[in-house]
Amino acid sequence: MAEEKKGRKNGDEESEIIVKAATNLEKEFKEHSVAEFFKKNKQMLGLYGKVRTLTMVVHEYVTNSLDACEETGILPNIDVKLDELGEEYYEITVTDNGPGVSKENVGKAFGKLLAGTKFHRMMQSRGQQGIGASGCTMLGQMTTGKPSKIISGKEGQKPFALEMVIDPKNNEPKISNYKELEKTFRGTSVQAKFKGVLYRDSDQGPLEYLKRTAIANPHAQLSFRDPMGQKFVFKRTHNTLPERPEEIKPHPKGTTVDDVLSYCKTTKGRTVSTFLTNDFDRMGAKGIEEIKKKVHFDMNKDPKTLTWEEAEEIVKAFKSIDFIAPSTDALRPIGEEQINKSLQSIVQPEFLTVLTRKPSVYAGGYPFQVEIAIAYGGSAGRKTGEQTQMEIMRFANRVPLLFDAGNCALTKAVQTIEWKRYDIKDPENSPVTVFINFISVHIPYTGAGKQAIADEEEVLEEIRLALMQTGRKAGIYISHKRREAENQQKRLMFYKYIPEICKAISTITKVSEDTLKKNMEKMVLTKLKLEEQQDAKQRAETEKVLAADENSFIVEQKPEKKKEETGKGKK
Repeated sequence: MAEEKKGRKNGDEESEIIVKAATNLEKEFKEHSVAEFFKKNKQMLGLYGKVRTLTMVVHEYVTNSLDACEETGILPNIDVKLDELGEEYYEITVTDNGPGVSKENVGKAFGKLLAGTKFHRMMQSRGQQGIGASGCTMLGQMTTGKPSKIISGKEGQKPFALEMVIDPKNNEPKISNYKELEKTFRGTSVQAKFKGVLYRDSDQGPLEYLKRTAIANPHAQLSFRDPMGQKFVFKRTHNTLPERPEEIKPHPKGTTVDDVLSYCKTTKGRTVSTFLTNDFDRMGAKGIEEIKKKVHFDMNKDPKTLTWEEAEEIVKAFKSIDFIAPSTDALRPIGEEQINKSLQSIVQPEFLTVLTRKPSVYAGGYPFQVEIAIAYGGSAGRKTGEQTQMEIMRFANRVPLLFDAGNCALTKAVQTIEWKRYDIKDPENSPVTVFINFISVHIPYTGAGKQAIADEEEVLEEIRLALMQTGRKAGIYISHKRREAENQQKRLMFYKYIPEICKAISTITKVSEDTLKKNMEKMVLTKLKLEEQQDAKQRAETEKVLAADENSFIVEQKPEKKKEETGKGKK
Protein backbone atom coordinates (compact mmCIF):
# COMPACT_ATOMS: atom_id res chain seq x y z
CA MET A 1 0.00 0.00 0.00
CA ALA A 2 2.83 2.35 0.95
CA GLU A 3 4.60 1.53 -2.30
CA GLU A 4 1.39 2.28 -4.24
CA LYS A 5 1.07 5.74 -2.56
CA LYS A 6 4.74 6.43 -3.22
CA GLY A 7 4.26 5.52 -6.92
CA ARG A 8 1.23 7.83 -7.20
CA LYS A 9 3.21 10.65 -5.57
CA ASN A 10 6.12 10.22 -7.97
CA GLY A 11 3.71 10.12 -10.88
CA ASP A 12 2.00 13.33 -9.73
CA GLU A 13 5.38 15.08 -9.38
CA GLU A 14 6.41 13.96 -12.88
CA SER A 15 3.11 15.19 -14.34
CA GLU A 16 3.56 18.53 -12.56
CA ILE A 17 7.09 18.91 -14.01
CA ILE A 18 5.79 18.13 -17.53
CA VAL A 19 2.91 20.63 -17.20
CA LYS A 20 5.28 23.31 -15.89
CA ALA A 21 7.78 22.71 -18.73
CA ALA A 22 4.99 22.84 -21.31
CA THR A 23 3.69 26.11 -19.82
CA ASN A 24 7.16 27.67 -19.97
CA LEU A 25 7.55 26.48 -23.55
CA GLU A 26 4.24 28.12 -24.50
CA LYS A 27 5.42 31.40 -22.91
CA GLU A 28 8.65 31.29 -24.95
CA PHE A 29 6.79 30.68 -28.22
CA LYS A 30 7.09 33.90 -30.23
CA GLU A 31 6.56 35.12 -33.76
CA HIS A 32 9.51 36.60 -35.65
CA SER A 33 9.48 39.08 -38.51
CA VAL A 34 11.35 38.50 -41.76
CA ALA A 35 13.67 41.39 -40.80
CA GLU A 36 14.64 39.61 -37.57
CA PHE A 37 15.27 36.41 -39.51
CA PHE A 38 17.61 38.05 -42.04
CA LYS A 39 19.28 40.09 -39.30
CA LYS A 40 20.48 36.80 -37.79
CA ASN A 41 21.05 35.19 -41.19
CA LYS A 42 22.51 37.98 -43.30
CA GLN A 43 24.77 35.45 -45.05
CA MET A 44 21.64 34.20 -46.85
CA LEU A 45 21.51 37.58 -48.60
CA GLY A 46 25.11 37.15 -49.73
CA LEU A 47 26.29 39.59 -47.04
CA TYR A 48 29.33 37.73 -45.75
CA GLY A 49 33.04 38.18 -46.35
CA LYS A 50 34.51 41.68 -46.09
CA VAL A 51 35.16 42.28 -49.80
CA ARG A 52 32.03 40.47 -50.96
CA THR A 53 29.73 42.39 -48.59
CA LEU A 54 30.93 45.77 -49.86
CA THR A 55 30.46 44.71 -53.48
CA MET A 56 26.99 43.31 -52.74
CA VAL A 57 25.91 46.62 -51.17
CA VAL A 58 27.01 48.50 -54.31
CA HIS A 59 25.21 45.88 -56.41
CA GLU A 60 21.90 46.30 -54.56
CA TYR A 61 21.87 50.10 -54.82
CA VAL A 62 22.96 50.19 -58.48
CA THR A 63 20.41 47.52 -59.46
CA ASN A 64 17.61 49.57 -57.86
CA SER A 65 18.73 52.67 -59.76
CA LEU A 66 18.90 50.88 -63.12
CA ASP A 67 15.41 49.39 -62.66
CA ALA A 68 13.89 52.72 -61.60
CA CYS A 69 15.36 54.56 -64.61
CA GLU A 70 14.41 51.93 -67.18
CA GLU A 71 10.84 51.52 -65.95
CA THR A 72 10.23 55.26 -66.39
CA GLY A 73 12.01 55.67 -69.73
CA ILE A 74 15.13 57.47 -68.45
CA LEU A 75 18.65 56.74 -69.74
CA PRO A 76 20.48 55.92 -66.48
CA ASN A 77 23.31 58.08 -65.13
CA ILE A 78 24.54 56.49 -61.90
CA ASP A 79 27.33 57.84 -59.70
CA VAL A 80 28.96 55.69 -57.00
CA LYS A 81 31.31 57.14 -54.38
CA LEU A 82 33.25 55.17 -51.78
CA ASP A 83 34.93 56.90 -48.81
CA GLU A 84 37.14 55.17 -46.25
CA LEU A 85 36.26 56.45 -42.76
CA GLY A 86 38.50 54.12 -40.75
CA GLU A 87 39.81 50.59 -40.58
CA GLU A 88 37.26 48.39 -42.43
CA TYR A 89 34.83 51.31 -42.19
CA TYR A 90 33.36 52.85 -45.35
CA GLU A 91 30.64 55.21 -46.50
CA ILE A 92 28.86 54.48 -49.78
CA THR A 93 26.93 57.10 -51.74
CA VAL A 94 24.92 56.10 -54.84
CA THR A 95 23.09 58.80 -56.81
CA ASP A 96 20.92 58.34 -59.90
CA ASN A 97 18.90 60.54 -62.27
CA GLY A 98 15.80 58.34 -61.99
CA PRO A 99 12.18 59.28 -61.28
CA GLY A 100 12.68 59.57 -57.51
CA VAL A 101 10.67 57.92 -54.76
CA SER A 102 7.61 59.47 -53.14
CA LYS A 103 7.47 60.21 -49.41
CA GLU A 104 4.78 57.52 -49.09
CA ASN A 105 6.89 54.77 -50.69
CA VAL A 106 10.44 55.63 -49.62
CA GLY A 107 10.02 53.60 -46.40
CA LYS A 108 8.91 50.51 -48.35
CA ALA A 109 11.78 50.90 -50.83
CA PHE A 110 14.59 51.22 -48.28
CA GLY A 111 13.17 50.08 -44.95
CA LYS A 112 10.86 47.08 -45.37
CA LEU A 113 12.11 43.63 -46.41
CA LEU A 114 10.10 41.66 -48.98
CA ALA A 115 8.30 44.80 -50.16
CA GLY A 116 8.48 45.55 -53.87
CA THR A 117 6.84 45.35 -57.28
CA LYS A 118 8.71 42.44 -58.87
CA PHE A 119 8.01 39.29 -56.88
CA HIS A 120 4.69 38.36 -58.53
CA ARG A 121 5.40 39.62 -62.05
CA MET A 122 6.00 37.11 -64.86
CA MET A 123 8.52 39.26 -66.72
CA GLN A 124 12.27 39.75 -66.93
CA SER A 125 13.64 41.94 -64.12
CA ARG A 126 16.87 42.31 -62.18
CA GLY A 127 15.53 41.94 -58.65
CA GLN A 128 12.98 39.36 -57.58
CA GLN A 129 12.39 39.38 -53.81
CA GLY A 130 12.38 43.04 -52.66
CA ILE A 131 15.14 42.49 -50.09
CA GLY A 132 18.25 44.19 -51.46
CA ALA A 133 18.19 47.91 -50.57
CA SER A 134 16.33 47.29 -47.29
CA GLY A 135 18.87 44.60 -46.41
CA CYS A 136 21.61 47.22 -46.87
CA THR A 137 19.78 49.66 -44.55
CA MET A 138 19.62 46.94 -41.92
CA LEU A 139 23.29 45.99 -42.39
CA GLY A 140 24.37 49.61 -41.96
CA GLN A 141 22.55 50.01 -38.65
CA MET A 142 23.75 46.58 -37.46
CA THR A 143 27.43 47.36 -38.07
CA THR A 144 27.61 51.08 -37.24
CA GLY A 145 24.42 52.00 -35.37
CA LYS A 146 23.97 54.79 -37.96
CA PRO A 147 20.89 55.42 -40.10
CA SER A 148 20.91 55.52 -43.90
CA LYS A 149 20.48 59.00 -45.40
CA ILE A 150 18.20 59.34 -48.41
CA ILE A 151 17.51 62.29 -50.72
CA SER A 152 14.79 61.93 -53.33
CA GLY A 153 13.11 64.26 -55.78
CA LYS A 154 10.30 63.74 -58.28
CA GLU A 155 9.65 65.86 -61.36
CA GLY A 156 7.73 69.02 -60.42
CA GLN A 157 7.96 68.37 -56.67
CA LYS A 158 10.24 69.63 -53.92
CA PRO A 159 12.99 67.11 -53.10
CA PHE A 160 13.24 65.87 -49.53
CA ALA A 161 15.88 64.38 -47.27
CA LEU A 162 15.47 61.96 -44.38
CA GLU A 163 17.25 59.39 -42.24
CA MET A 164 16.01 55.82 -41.89
CA VAL A 165 16.54 52.66 -39.86
CA ILE A 166 14.50 49.44 -39.72
CA ASP A 167 12.52 48.22 -36.73
CA PRO A 168 13.47 44.51 -37.03
CA LYS A 169 10.71 43.27 -34.71
CA ASN A 170 7.99 44.67 -36.93
CA ASN A 171 9.87 44.85 -40.25
CA GLU A 172 8.91 48.50 -40.53
CA PRO A 173 10.92 51.64 -41.42
CA LYS A 174 11.60 54.30 -38.79
CA ILE A 175 12.06 57.71 -40.41
CA SER A 176 13.65 60.74 -38.73
CA ASN A 177 14.97 64.21 -39.61
CA TYR A 178 12.62 64.61 -42.54
CA LYS A 179 12.91 67.95 -44.32
CA GLU A 180 12.11 69.45 -47.70
CA LEU A 181 14.99 70.93 -49.68
CA GLU A 182 15.06 74.28 -51.43
CA LYS A 183 16.87 73.07 -54.54
CA THR A 184 16.17 71.35 -57.84
CA PHE A 185 16.87 67.63 -57.86
CA ARG A 186 15.35 64.68 -59.65
CA GLY A 187 16.41 61.17 -58.75
CA THR A 188 17.47 59.33 -55.63
CA SER A 189 20.65 59.47 -53.56
CA VAL A 190 21.33 57.01 -50.75
CA GLN A 191 24.25 57.27 -48.35
CA ALA A 192 25.07 54.62 -45.75
CA LYS A 193 27.98 53.63 -43.51
CA PHE A 194 29.26 50.08 -43.03
CA LYS A 195 31.85 48.47 -40.77
CA GLY A 196 33.54 45.10 -41.14
CA VAL A 197 33.85 45.55 -44.93
CA LEU A 198 36.90 46.02 -47.15
CA TYR A 199 37.63 47.62 -50.52
CA ARG A 200 39.91 45.77 -52.93
CA ASP A 201 40.56 46.48 -56.61
CA SER A 202 40.09 42.82 -57.49
CA ASP A 203 38.00 40.49 -59.67
CA GLN A 204 35.31 40.60 -56.96
CA GLY A 205 35.49 44.28 -56.01
CA PRO A 206 33.05 47.14 -56.75
CA LEU A 207 35.12 48.43 -59.70
CA GLU A 208 34.95 45.07 -61.50
CA TYR A 209 31.23 44.85 -60.71
CA LEU A 210 30.60 48.28 -62.28
CA LYS A 211 32.77 47.45 -65.30
CA ARG A 212 30.72 44.31 -65.98
CA THR A 213 27.46 46.17 -65.33
CA ALA A 214 28.49 48.64 -68.03
CA ILE A 215 29.16 45.78 -70.48
CA ALA A 216 25.70 44.23 -69.96
CA ASN A 217 23.92 47.61 -69.84
CA PRO A 218 25.37 49.63 -72.74
CA HIS A 219 22.58 52.22 -72.38
CA ALA A 220 23.77 53.20 -68.87
CA GLN A 221 26.55 55.59 -67.90
CA LEU A 222 28.32 54.66 -64.67
CA SER A 223 30.91 56.65 -62.74
CA PHE A 224 32.89 55.48 -59.73
CA ARG A 225 35.20 57.23 -57.28
CA ASP A 226 37.22 54.79 -55.22
CA PRO A 227 38.52 55.39 -51.65
CA MET A 228 41.85 56.65 -53.07
CA GLY A 229 40.08 59.40 -55.00
CA GLN A 230 40.52 57.80 -58.45
CA LYS A 231 37.63 58.44 -60.85
CA PHE A 232 36.44 55.88 -63.40
CA VAL A 233 33.75 56.57 -66.00
CA PHE A 234 32.08 53.89 -68.12
CA LYS A 235 30.34 55.82 -70.87
CA ARG A 236 27.22 54.50 -72.54
CA THR A 237 27.78 52.98 -75.97
CA HIS A 238 24.06 52.85 -76.85
CA ASN A 239 21.67 55.79 -76.59
CA THR A 240 18.42 53.86 -76.70
CA LEU A 241 16.72 52.21 -73.73
CA PRO A 242 16.03 48.49 -74.05
CA GLU A 243 12.46 47.78 -75.06
CA ARG A 244 10.37 47.20 -71.96
CA PRO A 245 9.41 43.53 -71.47
CA GLU A 246 5.73 42.67 -71.26
CA GLU A 247 4.27 40.70 -68.40
CA ILE A 248 3.02 37.27 -69.43
CA LYS A 249 0.58 34.83 -67.87
CA PRO A 250 1.74 31.60 -66.24
CA HIS A 251 2.16 28.69 -68.64
CA PRO A 252 0.12 25.53 -67.86
CA LYS A 253 3.19 23.26 -68.04
CA GLY A 254 4.91 25.01 -65.16
CA THR A 255 1.89 25.16 -62.86
CA THR A 256 1.38 23.30 -59.55
CA VAL A 257 -1.85 22.45 -57.72
CA ASP A 258 -1.18 25.19 -55.18
CA ASP A 259 -0.68 27.69 -58.02
CA VAL A 260 -4.06 26.84 -59.54
CA LEU A 261 -5.83 27.32 -56.17
CA SER A 262 -3.99 30.62 -55.60
CA TYR A 263 -4.83 32.00 -59.05
CA CYS A 264 -8.49 31.05 -58.84
CA LYS A 265 -8.94 33.19 -55.69
CA THR A 266 -8.18 36.40 -57.61
CA THR A 267 -9.55 35.51 -61.06
CA LYS A 268 -12.29 37.55 -62.73
CA GLY A 269 -13.54 34.45 -64.54
CA ARG A 270 -16.92 33.18 -63.40
CA THR A 271 -16.39 29.61 -64.55
CA VAL A 272 -13.41 27.27 -64.42
CA SER A 273 -13.29 27.37 -68.24
CA THR A 274 -13.08 31.19 -68.43
CA PHE A 275 -10.61 31.19 -65.49
CA LEU A 276 -8.24 28.86 -67.38
CA THR A 277 -8.67 30.76 -70.65
CA ASN A 278 -8.13 34.23 -69.14
CA ASP A 279 -5.45 33.51 -66.55
CA PHE A 280 -3.10 31.12 -68.39
CA ASP A 281 -0.78 31.55 -71.36
CA ARG A 282 -1.44 29.52 -74.54
CA MET A 283 -4.84 28.30 -73.33
CA GLY A 284 -7.35 28.20 -76.18
CA ALA A 285 -10.68 26.56 -76.95
CA LYS A 286 -9.05 23.29 -78.04
CA GLY A 287 -7.11 23.11 -74.78
CA ILE A 288 -10.29 23.65 -72.75
CA GLU A 289 -12.07 20.88 -74.68
CA GLU A 290 -9.23 18.44 -73.96
CA ILE A 291 -9.26 19.33 -70.25
CA LYS A 292 -13.05 18.77 -70.08
CA LYS A 293 -12.52 15.20 -71.28
CA LYS A 294 -9.92 14.52 -68.59
CA VAL A 295 -11.64 15.92 -65.45
CA HIS A 296 -14.63 14.57 -63.51
CA PHE A 297 -16.32 17.83 -62.47
CA ASP A 298 -18.38 20.54 -64.13
CA MET A 299 -16.09 23.13 -65.79
CA ASN A 300 -18.91 25.69 -65.50
CA LYS A 301 -18.59 25.81 -61.71
CA ASP A 302 -17.26 28.88 -59.87
CA PRO A 303 -13.42 28.62 -59.87
CA LYS A 304 -13.32 29.94 -56.28
CA THR A 305 -15.02 26.72 -55.15
CA LEU A 306 -12.39 24.39 -56.64
CA THR A 307 -11.18 21.71 -54.23
CA TRP A 308 -7.62 20.41 -53.95
CA GLU A 309 -8.62 17.16 -55.67
CA GLU A 310 -10.23 19.04 -58.59
CA ALA A 311 -7.15 21.27 -58.96
CA GLU A 312 -5.04 18.09 -59.04
CA GLU A 313 -7.14 16.83 -61.95
CA ILE A 314 -6.53 20.10 -63.84
CA VAL A 315 -2.75 19.94 -63.31
CA LYS A 316 -2.71 16.28 -64.35
CA ALA A 317 -4.58 17.27 -67.52
CA PHE A 318 -2.07 20.08 -68.17
CA LYS A 319 0.77 17.56 -68.14
CA SER A 320 -0.90 15.29 -70.69
CA ILE A 321 -1.65 18.07 -73.21
CA ASP A 322 0.90 19.36 -75.73
CA PHE A 323 0.71 23.15 -75.33
CA ILE A 324 2.49 25.75 -77.46
CA ALA A 325 5.72 26.99 -75.87
CA PRO A 326 5.35 30.03 -73.56
CA SER A 327 5.28 33.52 -74.99
CA THR A 328 8.66 35.28 -75.03
CA ASP A 329 7.28 38.84 -74.87
CA ALA A 330 8.59 39.02 -71.31
CA LEU A 331 12.22 38.57 -72.46
CA ARG A 332 14.48 41.38 -73.63
CA PRO A 333 18.03 40.31 -74.57
CA ILE A 334 20.86 42.85 -74.73
CA GLY A 335 21.36 42.17 -78.44
CA GLU A 336 24.39 41.10 -80.45
CA GLU A 337 25.22 44.61 -81.71
CA GLN A 338 25.11 46.14 -78.22
CA ILE A 339 27.21 43.36 -76.64
CA ASN A 340 29.71 43.75 -79.47
CA LYS A 341 30.04 47.52 -78.89
CA SER A 342 30.36 47.11 -75.11
CA LEU A 343 33.05 44.45 -75.26
CA GLN A 344 34.93 46.29 -78.00
CA SER A 345 34.88 49.43 -75.85
CA ILE A 346 35.88 47.85 -72.51
CA VAL A 347 37.68 44.56 -73.30
CA GLN A 348 39.14 45.72 -76.66
CA PRO A 349 39.80 42.22 -78.06
CA GLU A 350 41.49 41.51 -81.37
CA PHE A 351 38.70 39.04 -82.22
CA LEU A 352 35.10 38.89 -81.00
CA THR A 353 32.12 36.71 -81.85
CA VAL A 354 28.65 37.24 -80.35
CA LEU A 355 25.50 35.08 -80.46
CA THR A 356 21.95 35.48 -79.16
CA ARG A 357 20.15 32.11 -79.15
CA LYS A 358 16.43 31.76 -79.82
CA PRO A 359 14.22 31.61 -76.69
CA SER A 360 13.68 28.26 -75.02
CA VAL A 361 11.83 26.89 -71.97
CA TYR A 362 13.01 25.28 -68.73
CA ALA A 363 11.21 23.54 -65.85
CA GLY A 364 8.21 23.02 -68.13
CA GLY A 365 7.03 26.61 -68.13
CA TYR A 366 9.59 29.39 -67.72
CA PRO A 367 10.85 31.00 -70.96
CA PHE A 368 14.54 31.86 -71.07
CA GLN A 369 17.20 33.01 -73.51
CA VAL A 370 20.99 32.81 -73.66
CA GLU A 371 23.49 35.35 -75.03
CA ILE A 372 27.11 34.30 -75.53
CA ALA A 373 30.26 36.13 -76.62
CA ILE A 374 33.85 34.91 -76.92
CA ALA A 375 36.59 37.55 -77.00
CA TYR A 376 40.20 36.67 -77.85
CA GLY A 377 43.40 38.68 -77.51
CA GLY A 378 43.74 42.37 -76.68
CA SER A 379 42.66 42.91 -73.06
CA ALA A 380 40.59 39.70 -73.00
CA GLY A 381 41.14 37.19 -70.22
CA ARG A 382 41.94 37.59 -66.54
CA LYS A 383 45.39 38.91 -65.68
CA THR A 384 47.16 37.15 -62.79
CA GLY A 385 50.67 38.51 -62.54
CA GLU A 386 52.26 38.08 -65.97
CA GLN A 387 49.89 35.29 -66.98
CA THR A 388 46.52 35.65 -68.71
CA GLN A 389 43.81 33.08 -67.97
CA MET A 390 40.39 32.41 -69.45
CA GLU A 391 37.82 34.70 -67.85
CA ILE A 392 34.14 33.79 -67.49
CA MET A 393 31.80 36.79 -67.21
CA ARG A 394 28.47 35.55 -65.85
CA PHE A 395 25.25 37.60 -65.95
CA ALA A 396 21.61 36.98 -65.04
CA ASN A 397 19.12 39.46 -66.52
CA ARG A 398 22.05 41.85 -67.21
CA VAL A 399 23.29 41.65 -63.59
CA PRO A 400 26.94 40.56 -63.06
CA LEU A 401 27.47 37.42 -60.96
CA LEU A 402 30.89 37.78 -59.31
CA PHE A 403 30.64 35.15 -56.58
CA ASP A 404 29.87 31.42 -56.11
CA ALA A 405 31.18 30.64 -59.61
CA GLY A 406 31.93 26.99 -58.79
CA ASN A 407 28.27 26.29 -57.92
CA CYS A 408 26.83 28.05 -60.97
CA ALA A 409 25.35 26.29 -64.01
CA LEU A 410 26.94 28.90 -66.30
CA THR A 411 30.45 28.00 -65.10
CA LYS A 412 29.71 24.27 -65.30
CA ALA A 413 28.52 24.62 -68.89
CA VAL A 414 31.81 26.34 -69.85
CA GLN A 415 33.79 23.58 -68.12
CA THR A 416 32.04 20.85 -70.15
CA ILE A 417 33.34 22.27 -73.44
CA GLU A 418 36.41 20.61 -74.93
CA TRP A 419 38.20 23.85 -75.80
CA LYS A 420 41.07 22.08 -77.59
CA ARG A 421 38.65 21.43 -80.45
CA TYR A 422 38.48 25.19 -80.93
CA ASP A 423 42.27 25.69 -80.85
CA ILE A 424 42.19 26.98 -77.26
CA LYS A 425 44.67 24.35 -76.15
CA ASP A 426 45.27 25.64 -72.63
CA PRO A 427 42.22 27.57 -71.29
CA GLU A 428 44.00 28.24 -68.01
CA ASN A 429 46.62 30.26 -69.88
CA SER A 430 44.74 31.82 -72.79
CA PRO A 431 43.69 35.45 -73.43
CA VAL A 432 40.00 34.53 -73.71
CA THR A 433 36.89 36.11 -72.17
CA VAL A 434 33.64 34.13 -72.25
CA PHE A 435 30.54 36.31 -71.77
CA ILE A 436 27.25 34.60 -70.78
CA ASN A 437 23.97 36.42 -70.14
CA PHE A 438 21.07 34.22 -68.97
CA ILE A 439 17.69 35.95 -69.10
CA SER A 440 14.34 34.67 -67.86
CA VAL A 441 11.12 35.71 -66.16
CA HIS A 442 12.36 33.66 -63.20
CA ILE A 443 16.08 33.09 -62.56
CA PRO A 444 16.57 29.78 -60.68
CA TYR A 445 19.11 31.14 -58.18
CA THR A 446 20.62 28.69 -55.72
CA GLY A 447 20.14 31.13 -52.81
CA ALA A 448 18.82 34.55 -51.75
CA GLY A 449 22.29 36.00 -52.42
CA LYS A 450 21.49 35.65 -56.16
CA GLN A 451 25.03 34.84 -57.32
CA ALA A 452 24.73 31.33 -58.77
CA ILE A 453 22.19 29.66 -61.09
CA ALA A 454 20.87 26.15 -60.45
CA ASP A 455 21.73 23.23 -62.76
CA GLU A 456 18.57 23.13 -64.86
CA GLU A 457 19.09 20.56 -67.62
CA GLU A 458 17.59 22.72 -70.38
CA VAL A 459 19.71 25.71 -69.33
CA LEU A 460 22.97 23.75 -69.40
CA GLU A 461 22.14 22.27 -72.81
CA GLU A 462 21.29 25.63 -74.35
CA ILE A 463 24.48 27.28 -73.06
CA ARG A 464 26.57 24.37 -74.39
CA LEU A 465 25.02 24.76 -77.85
CA ALA A 466 25.73 28.49 -77.85
CA LEU A 467 29.32 27.97 -76.66
CA MET A 468 29.95 25.43 -79.43
CA GLN A 469 28.62 27.80 -82.09
CA THR A 470 30.73 30.76 -80.93
CA GLY A 471 33.70 28.51 -80.10
CA ARG A 472 33.79 27.26 -83.70
CA LYS A 473 34.15 30.80 -85.06
CA ALA A 474 36.78 31.69 -82.48
CA GLY A 475 38.67 28.46 -83.21
CA ILE A 476 38.86 29.22 -86.94
CA TYR A 477 40.32 32.67 -86.22
CA ILE A 478 42.80 31.40 -83.60
CA SER A 479 44.06 28.53 -85.79
CA HIS A 480 44.44 30.90 -88.76
CA LYS A 481 46.39 33.36 -86.63
CA ARG A 482 48.62 30.59 -85.26
CA ARG A 483 49.43 29.31 -88.77
CA GLU A 484 50.17 32.84 -89.95
CA ALA A 485 52.61 33.27 -87.05
CA GLU A 486 54.25 29.94 -87.85
CA ASN A 487 54.63 30.88 -91.55
CA GLN A 488 56.10 34.23 -90.61
CA GLN A 489 58.64 32.46 -88.40
CA LYS A 490 59.54 30.14 -91.28
CA ARG A 491 59.91 33.10 -93.64
CA LEU A 492 62.22 34.90 -91.24
CA MET A 493 64.28 31.76 -90.67
CA PHE A 494 64.69 31.07 -94.41
CA TYR A 495 65.66 34.66 -95.21
CA LYS A 496 68.14 34.65 -92.35
CA TYR A 497 70.09 31.67 -93.76
CA ILE A 498 69.69 32.30 -97.53
CA PRO A 499 72.75 34.65 -97.78
CA GLU A 500 75.03 32.15 -96.00
CA ILE A 501 73.84 29.22 -98.11
CA CYS A 502 74.16 31.18 -101.38
CA LYS A 503 77.69 32.29 -100.48
CA ALA A 504 78.77 28.68 -99.85
CA ILE A 505 77.12 27.38 -103.06
CA SER A 506 78.65 30.22 -105.10
CA THR A 507 82.11 29.30 -103.88
CA ILE A 508 81.61 25.70 -104.98
CA THR A 509 79.71 26.28 -108.29
CA LYS A 510 81.13 29.70 -109.25
CA VAL A 511 77.52 30.86 -109.93
CA SER A 512 76.74 34.49 -109.01
CA GLU A 513 75.50 34.96 -105.41
CA ASP A 514 72.77 37.38 -106.60
CA THR A 515 71.42 34.83 -109.07
CA LEU A 516 71.43 32.09 -106.43
CA LYS A 517 69.75 34.41 -103.92
CA LYS A 518 66.93 35.36 -106.34
CA ASN A 519 66.30 31.70 -107.23
CA MET A 520 66.37 30.66 -103.55
CA GLU A 521 63.92 33.41 -102.51
CA LYS A 522 61.56 32.44 -105.36
CA MET A 523 61.69 28.80 -104.25
CA VAL A 524 60.94 29.75 -100.61
CA LEU A 525 57.98 31.93 -101.63
CA THR A 526 56.56 29.12 -103.81
CA LYS A 527 56.96 26.67 -100.92
CA LEU A 528 55.23 29.02 -98.44
CA LYS A 529 52.40 29.72 -100.89
CA LEU A 530 51.79 25.99 -101.30
CA GLU A 531 51.70 25.61 -97.51
CA GLU A 532 49.21 28.48 -97.23
CA GLN A 533 46.93 26.81 -99.79
CA GLN A 534 47.19 23.57 -97.87
CA ASP A 535 46.38 25.41 -94.63
CA ALA A 536 43.30 27.01 -96.23
CA LYS A 537 42.08 23.57 -97.33
CA GLN A 538 42.73 22.20 -93.85
CA ARG A 539 40.81 25.12 -92.28
CA ALA A 540 37.80 24.38 -94.48
CA GLU A 541 37.91 20.71 -93.48
CA THR A 542 38.27 21.67 -89.79
CA GLU A 543 35.23 23.93 -90.07
CA LYS A 544 33.19 21.05 -91.49
CA VAL A 545 34.30 18.72 -88.68
CA LEU A 546 33.44 21.32 -86.02
CA ALA A 547 30.05 21.97 -87.63
CA ALA A 548 29.36 18.23 -87.65
CA ASP A 549 30.38 18.07 -84.00
CA GLU A 550 27.84 20.79 -83.21
CA ASN A 551 25.10 19.09 -85.25
CA SER A 552 25.71 15.80 -83.46
CA PHE A 553 24.73 17.59 -80.25
CA ILE A 554 21.75 19.36 -81.80
CA VAL A 555 20.36 16.09 -83.15
CA GLU A 556 19.44 15.13 -79.59
CA GLN A 557 16.65 17.72 -79.81
CA LYS A 558 13.77 16.08 -81.68
CA PRO A 559 12.48 18.07 -84.67
CA GLU A 560 9.08 19.62 -84.18
CA LYS A 561 6.22 17.96 -86.01
CA LYS A 562 3.78 20.06 -87.97
CA LYS A 563 0.50 19.77 -86.22
CA GLU A 564 -2.60 21.66 -85.32
CA GLU A 565 -1.96 24.18 -82.54
CA THR A 566 -3.38 23.79 -79.06
CA GLY A 567 -4.42 27.20 -77.82
CA LYS A 568 -4.12 30.71 -79.13
CA GLY A 569 -1.30 32.31 -81.07
CA LYS A 570 1.20 30.88 -83.52
CA LYS A 571 4.29 28.89 -82.78
